[in-house]
Amino acid sequence: MDKQELGVFLRSRRERLRPQVAGLPSGPRRRTPGLRREEVAVLAHLSTEYYIRLEQGRAPRPSGDVLAAIAGALRLTDAETDHLHVLAGTAPTRARLHRRDVRPSILALLERLPQTVGFVMSAAFEVLAWNNLAAALMEDFAPLAPEDRNLARRAFPGPQRADVTLYGIAAEFRLNVVMQLRATLARCPTDPAVTGLIDELHNAGPDFHRLWERHDVQAAPMLTKTFRPPAVGEITLDCDTLALTDRDQHLVLYSAPPESPDAEALALLNVLGAEASDYPR
Repeated sequence: MDKQELGVFLRSRRERLRPQVAGLPSGPRRRTPGLRREEVAVLAHLSTEYYIRLEQGRAPRPSGDVLAAIAGALRLTDAETDHLHVLAGTAPTRARLHRRDVRPSILALLERLPQTVGFVMSAAFEVLAWNNLAAALMEDFAPLAPEDRNLARRAFPGPQRADVTLYGIAAEFRLNVVMQLRATLARCPTDPAVTGLIDELHNAGPDFHRLWERHDVQAAPMLTKTFRPPAVGEITLDCDTLALTDRDQHLVLYSAPPESPDAEALALLNVLGAEASDYPR
């Protein structure tokens, strides 16, 4: 149980919930954003003292029924409820170290995908495996050191890494990085690769820290993504991410509708190969 993080998460969800959404009058004399602690306690059928101690990180581990009541009172999403259970120590424990080994069947699948960009990403945003079209669209990851294949570092490069290639990384992807890393930290709180990466991103600049302090854990799915490889110009692709739950990894796929201009550009990239991904820095 991570008492301090649990308390901060509860407070962040309480402060963002508008009273009228919870069925309470907003009133003209409210001095705090969102709900008051005593209001959450009433909605969850808990004592106010106990709920206050939870937010302060001083309460013992809550039961599953208590967590369910709090999740209902705070109108948590499924992802937020899962995160709440992880922080409280009531979720199934996972390996302390996130996995980097990719199943051979997934490696074979990457090579058999027709006209589709594909790569495997770890829970810490490391690119673990990729096909030739991914190298053509994004970057040839083969000559890079493992730490330089990390998409989170590319999303928040900081002044010390100002020369990295960004290839289409946008604001919504940066938010997705922060949310997923927070969930990864809850699952692997003692993994030095995860904690070290998060510390590094905090020090890279204010953007990561600002998003981290929001305590969000559920991102909207990214349905499309736009790249600008110099060889073919702007290309917008459908984005699908498949969870490989047994290893806490994701298979990311970029494709284009058949016979569309983007599909033609993707086919040209496939012919040109990795040399086409030489983005200006």
